[in-house]
Formats: sequence, C-alpha cells, structure tokens
Amino acid sequence: MTEERLIISRKTNNRFFLMIAVGVVLLIAGIIIMAAGGGGEHHAEGHEAAAAGHEAADWTTRLFVNLWMNNVYFTGIALIGTFFVAFNYVAYSGWSILVKRVPEALGYFLPVGGAIMLLVFLFGSHDIFHWTHEGLYDIDSPEYDPIIAGKSGYLNTPFFLVRMVVYFALWTLFTMWLRRNSINEDLYGGTDYYHKSIRLSAMFLVIFGITSSTSAWDWVLSIDTHWFSTMFGWYVFSSWFVSGLAAITLAVVFLKQNGYLKLVNANHLHDLGKYVFAFSIFWTYIWFSQFLLYWYANIPEESIYFIERLGGNGGTYKWVFFTNLIVNFAFPFLVLMTRDAKRQMIMLKIVMIAILVGHWLDFYLMMMPGTMGASAGIGFIEIGTALTFLGLFLLVFTKGLTKASLVPLNHPFLQESVHHHV
Repeated sequence: MTEERLIISRKTNNRFFLMIAVGVVLLIAGIIIMAAGGGGEHHAEGHEAAAAGHEAADWTTRLFVNLWMNNVYFTGIALIGTFFVAFNYVAYSGWSILVKRVPEALGYFLPVGGAIMLLVFLFGSHDIFHWTHEGLYDIDSPEYDPIIAGKSGYLNTPFFLVRMVVYFALWTLFTMWLRRNSINEDLYGGTDYYHKSIRLSAMFLVIFGITSSTSAWDWVLSIDTHWFSTMFGWYVFSSWFVSGLAAITLAVVFLKQNGYLKLVNANHLHDLGKYVFAFSIFWTYIWFSQFLLYWYANIPEESIYFIERLGGNGGTYKWVFFTNLIVNFAFPFLVLMTRDAKRQMIMLKIVMIAILVGHWLDFYLMMMPGTMGASAGIGFIEIGTALTFLGLFLLVFTKGLTKASLVPLNHPFLQESVHHHV
C-alpha cells in the first residue's frame, strides 16, 4: 500500500483567495449601500424589534450577526469532523478508514473559528445578544427585565467568555491529539496509537455531548433570551451533523473526481450517503418535535419563536422557513432514497451542495429574527460574508489535507476498509 499525497496547485489556492476577495468586495459594497440608506428603512420594524426585546437593526448589527452566524456554522462543520473520527474509533468501525483523513482535516479550522468568535463577541456582543445590555439587570432601570435578570448567573459576559475559551481549547486539544496519533500510526505502525485514539475518542465524546449542547445554548439560543427549548441542543447538533457529513461526502467526491482516494469505491460513497439520508430524517424529526409541541400548546411566550418566523416580522422569513424544510428534508429524502443514488458521485454532489446551502439557511433562520427583525434579507452582506468564510475554510481545510497521506497506511483496519462491500 503506497501513500497518497494531496498537492494543492497554485491555481486552486488562487481560486480560494479570489473567493475571499470577491466576498470582501461584496461585503464592503453591502455595507456602503446600507449605510447610504441612512437607517430610515429600519424605522418600520422598530416596534416589532422592541416587542421581541431587541433594538432596531443597522448595518453594524447586520455585519456582526453575519460574521457570528457564518462562524458558528463553519465551526460546527469543523467540530463534526473530529466527532466523526471519534465515534468511528469507539465503534471499532472499519469501513471509514479510507476517508478518515478528510474529517481529520476539517478540525484544522477550529482554532481559526475560535479566534474569530472571540473577536466578534468582544466587538459586537451588544449587536448580537440582547442580554449583554447592563440596564436589563438594574432593578431601578427602565430597561430592567426580570426574566433576563433571573438568568444572569449563566448569561453574563465573563462566564460566557470562559465557556467559549474552554469549548475551543478542549475541542482543539482533542482534535490535535487524535490527528497526531493518526500520523504517528503512519510513521511507526503497531496498534498502540490505535488504542490510544479509542481512549481519547471516548473522552472526547463525553465532552462533546455536553459542550455541543451548551455551546448551542450560548451561541444561538441566547439570542432569543426569553425563549427556551429543551430540544434546542439536539436541534443545533443535528443541523451541524448533517452539514458536517455533507462536507465530508462532498470533499471525498471532489478528491475522487480529481484522481485521489483511488481505493475509495461506490461502497464507501453508499455508506456516506446513508449517513446523510438517515440524519436528514433525524434533523426533521427534531425540527418537527420542537415545532409541534410548541405550536400545539399555544402558549404565547413559547409560540412567539415560530410566529416571528412564519407570520411575524412582515413575513420576512416565511420563504426561508418553508425552503428550509424542502431543501433539508424533502430533497435529500426523495433523491437519496434509492441505493443507486447513494452510489453515484454526481447525485451525491448535487445533494450535498444543496444540504450545505440548506443548513446555512437553517442557521440564518435561527439567528436573524432575534437580531435583525424585519430588516433582514439576503443581500451583498450575507453573500459576501458567506463567500469570505467559505474561501477561508477551504484554505485551512485543504492545507490540513496536504499534511499527511490521504491513505492511513498502518491503520489496523485498513484492509477491512479496502475490501468493504455493502
């Protein structure tokens, strides 16, 4: 078995830099257009924003919310790379060995995501999170909010920052440990590094089980400070997980089409397709369970979350709400239902791109109503920020891929993966 090294051409790298440049230009153009509007366009939604407990939005809010949303989305995909590696170790999985270098490389974005998130929070927390305003906690202030004040033990800036740093420190540490063991296994062989990786993976899964939920509460749920859901951690995890699986599958398909991963065959693609198919249904199950319980109970402070996304805010989000369901459930469910579809690269490529766009919209729908109110939209700022993050993510991810052989040469289950058949 010979090693297989990815070589990223200058032309490919230049495409990623061009993507970032176009994104920045669009972002700046969007800010100029919005700033030139003078803010008059935001007066109409002032009442609705105040009712939801948020100030009317301006271009700075829109910029910071977009930076936050994209960073949470891409950080989640990177984290799922490590999660994928870990649960396959703990499950003694053999089939995934030939593709494991792809999810390993996704984790390289975690420290980048952590740095961006810290900076965005330090400079834009007031624009993103209503609970960061001090007047809400002062009983003598006209802004005093007893519900938010009651959550101050958890929702306060110092503790929030400590949690953020701890999340990224733990995630990055375990990602690096697993990656180092994987590369050492290539160099020295034997089963010691494999057994170390299983132990590390088991510890990581416990940490991930807790932090994936608490980070979802911190970074997404606390935007709508008055609203809560006991299913929200699962909901964000399921959206992250499907996005991460789609990213892994899409990367494997692109590598395969460019002459790499020669040992990967239709059976491996089939298993990746099954994962995406199954967890698209799981995401829909969580989505519907949350929606049904709140809607059926019809308690105003609970159903407001869905009213804002369906009929409220001037109907701004109604099309996103239904597009979300069609793209993230109906489309992958119908297209990937057959065995053949899960084994064809062109079908997988189409579905994975649709899912990645669809779950970006899912995070958009989670964050925009509570921050931008009726003034949200998908314009230059949204497209520019997404392109910038995508280019940066691809630069970091592909650089990570080049650091080791795409085939884990001395993995004890390599032959099982080579001869995998379903």
